[in-house]
Amino acid sequence: MNKENFVTHKKGRKIAVQIPVKIYEKLLADSEELDEIKEYRRAKAQKGDAISFKQAFREIEDAIK
Repeated sequence: MNKENFVTHKKGRKIAVQIPVKIYEKLLADSEELDEIKEYRRAKAQKGDAISFKQAFREIEDAIK
């Protein structure tokens, strides 16, 4: 079982939580994966012509310059 430590204000209301770094890193990775899934679904739902990975990569590289 994981132990959380709560940070409370003067009246005892919980305002933050401390968790082990390993759990934080797992939560962060899971959150990033969910963001990628959402972006994929959003892109899939868009109407239009698909472009090749090569062209998409080229457009991204050009936008960075």
